[in-house]
Amino acid sequence: MSEKKYEFRKRLEVVHKPDRRNPDVSAAANETELNDEWRIVIAKDAGALMLNVAKDLQDYLLVSMQVSVPVRRVEDVAQVASSENNVIVLADRTRLPELGESLTEPRSYRIVAEENRIAVCGFDDRGVGQGSYFLEDLMNLKEAPIVSRQDVTRTPLFSPRMVHSGWGLDHYPDSHLNAMAHAGIDSILLFVKDVNETPDGFIDFNYLIDRAELYGLDVYAYSYITSRKHPDAPDAEEYYDGTYGALFKACPRLKGVIFVGESCEFPSHDPNTTGMLRLEWPKDKPQTKVSPGWWPCVDFPQWLNMIKKVIHKHNDKADIVFWTYNWGWAPEEDRLKLIRALPEGITLQVTFEMFEQIKHEHITSVCVDYTVSFEGPGRYFSSEAEVAHERGIKLYTMCNTGGLTWDIGVIPYEPVPFQWAKRHAALLKAREDWGLSGLMESHHFGWWPSFLNDLTKTAYWSAPAPAEDIFAAVAKRDFSAEAVPYVLEAWRHWSDGISHYIPTNEDQYGPFRIGPSYPLIFQRGVQIPASKHAMFGNEIIVADYRPHEGARQSLGASRIDVELRSLERMLELWQLGNESLNQALTLTPEAKLSEGKLMLGLNEFIALTIRTVIHAKQWWKLKQRLFIEGDPLKAAALLDELEAVAKAELANAEAAIPLTEADSRLGWEPSMDYMTDPEHLQWKIAQIRSLLDSELPTYRKSLALTESGQSAQ
Repeated sequence: MSEKKYEFRKRLEVVHKPDRRNPDVSAAANETELNDEWRIVIAKDAGALMLNVAKDLQDYLLVSMQVSVPVRRVEDVAQVASSENNVIVLADRTRLPELGESLTEPRSYRIVAEENRIAVCGFDDRGVGQGSYFLEDLMNLKEAPIVSRQDVTRTPLFSPRMVHSGWGLDHYPDSHLNAMAHAGIDSILLFVKDVNETPDGFIDFNYLIDRAELYGLDVYAYSYITSRKHPDAPDAEEYYDGTYGALFKACPRLKGVIFVGESCEFPSHDPNTTGMLRLEWPKDKPQTKVSPGWWPCVDFPQWLNMIKKVIHKHNDKADIVFWTYNWGWAPEEDRLKLIRALPEGITLQVTFEMFEQIKHEHITSVCVDYTVSFEGPGRYFSSEAEVAHERGIKLYTMCNTGGLTWDIGVIPYEPVPFQWAKRHAALLKAREDWGLSGLMESHHFGWWPSFLNDLTKTAYWSAPAPAEDIFAAVAKRDFSAEAVPYVLEAWRHWSDGISHYIPTNEDQYGPFRIGPSYPLIFQRGVQIPASKHAMFGNEIIVADYRPHEGARQSLGASRIDVELRSLERMLELWQLGNESLNQALTLTPEAKLSEGKLMLGLNEFIALTIRTVIHAKQWWKLKQRLFIEGDPLKAAALLDELEAVAKAELANAEAAIPLTEADSRLGWEPSMDYMTDPEHLQWKIAQIRSLLDSELPTYRKSLALTESGQSAQ
C-alpha cells in the first residue's frame, strides 16, 4: 500500500481508533463493564463544550468499543448520579457539589466509578472533558469497555500546554483540535502578521477561537508583527495601538501573545546592537553588532510596557509571554539584568535545553535548537528560572514534549520514550524548584498524535503512574502481551541512540533537517527544489555541508571525528531497535499491524537519515583533503573514496523511496512542506549520478594532466 502526498491527513482525521475491543477481555469482580443498556447523562442546560464532550464519549464507545449508548439531558444530574443505574454522568462541580468540593484547579476532575454508575465531575466543563478522555484512556488500555471501580481525583500540573498544528501550518481542522484535547493539550499557537493574517494567508481568527473553545482549547498569537517604533517615539502608542491594539480589539478572546526576539525586534537604543531591524541593515555595510532581536536589550522592558498597555485596553487578562530564545548565548549578567527589569504582569518563557555546553570525548559541543539528546535543564534555563522565581514572574518553557524537536526535521515524532521520560522528570523538578507552570510543546514542525502522548499526558497530571509501567501498558495495547519485551527493547535502543546525537547547526540545518534527500555537493552548487506555497521551503536548509563555527564550541575540524564515532554508535543502536521491533511485529495481531509497520517505517527512515549525516561528514572531510592535495596519485585515491561515499549515499536515497511512498508524513514538515518525498529523492539520486558521471570524472581528468606534466619533467 502507498499514500499520495498529504494523505497522512486522513489518519489525523481519526480520533477514536475503530474496533479496539478485544473480545477475549472480560470484567473482573472489581470492574464495571459498559453495554448498550447504559446512557450518558448531562444537564438539560449544559453548554456547547459539555454537549461536545458527551457526543465524543458516545462516538468513542460506538467506534472503538462497539457499544451503542444514547445521550440524555436531564433536569437534575446530581439526582441521577446518586440514584440511577447504568449511567455515565458528566457535570461540573456546581451541579455535583458533593463530588466537586475538593476540586480547586481549572481542568481538574474527579471520577467515581461504581458497579452501576460512573460520575465524571469537573472543576469546569474543560475538566469534565479531561475526565471523559481519561475514561477513554482506561478503556483503551483495557481494550474493552471496562473500568475498574475507583474514586480518583486528577489535577493538571502545567497550563498552558501550547502546540502548533501538525496538519498544516496554522490549519486546525476540528478532528485535530479534538485529538489535541484528548492528549491533554489546552492551547494552540497561531502565527500572526496582522488581524486575520498569517504567513499562509487569511484565517478568520475569531472563528478559530470559537471552534477551539468547543474542545476546551485557548488560542495564543505567535507574533510575526513588525515593530518599527521605539517606545520613546512621540507616536509610539498610536503606532502600537494600530498593530497589537488592533489585533486584540478585533480578537479580544485571544488568550495571549508570544514574543520572541527575531520575530518582534524593534529599533532598540541598546549600544550592544545595531539599533536596526535585521532585514533593514544595508547589505553593502559590514555588520559588527547583533540586531536587537538577538540581544537582551535594556529597553525591552520599556517596549513590553507599551505593548502591555495597548493590549490590556481590550483584554486585561491577556497573557503576554516574552521568550528569551535568541540570546541564551549572551553573558549571564546581561540576561539576568533584563529579567530583573521586566515589568509586572509579563510571563517569561525560556528554552529548556538550549545553549548548554557539553563535553564529548575531548571536544565541546553546544545544544542548538532544539534537541532531546540532552534532557535538560541547561544553565541558560536554570539561571533565568531562578531569577524569575525570586521575582515571582510566571515561568514557561519551550520543551518540545509534543514529541518532536529539530533533531530530525521531516518526521512526525521522535520515538525515544525513555529519553522523553527524562525530560518529563526534569520539567517536573523545574516546576518544584522554580514554579515552572506553562509549556510550549512544539514549534512550526507541529504536533503529531502518537504513543508518546499517552506517556506525556500521564506525566503532566497529578499522581502519575511510574513511567515504565505506562510504557509496558501502552506496548501491550498497541502490539500484544507477547510482543511487550521486544517493543520495550526497541524503545530502549532508540532512546539510548538519541543520547549519541550531538546537535550542531550544520547538521540541524543540513542533513538531519531533510534526511536522505540531502545533496552531496562537490564544486557545482545546487538548489534543493521547494514548494512555492511553503512558508520557508528550502530557506532553512544549508545545502553545501560544512561545519558552522562558534566561540562556545570546539572547531569543526576537531569535532567532526568525534561526531562521526557518535553517529556510528547511534546508527548501530537504531538498527538494533529496528530488529527488536521486527520481532515484535511477528507477535502482533493483524488488526494492530498497520500502526506497527508505520512505526517500523519511521525508524528505518531515521536510520537512513543517520547514514546520510555520516556520509555528509565523510564527504566534507574528503573534499577538504582533496582540494589541498598536490600529489596526483594521493588525490586520485581520495577521489576513489569520494566515489565510494557517493555510491553508498545513492543506495541510501534509493532505499528511502519505498518508505516515503508507504507513509506520506515522512519527508514533510509544515513550514518547509515536502522536502524528502519520492520526487525529492529522485532529484537527489540524479544529483549524485551527475557527480559520478560528470563532476568527479572531470576532476580526475585534470589529475591526469598533472601526472603527464610531472612525467615530462
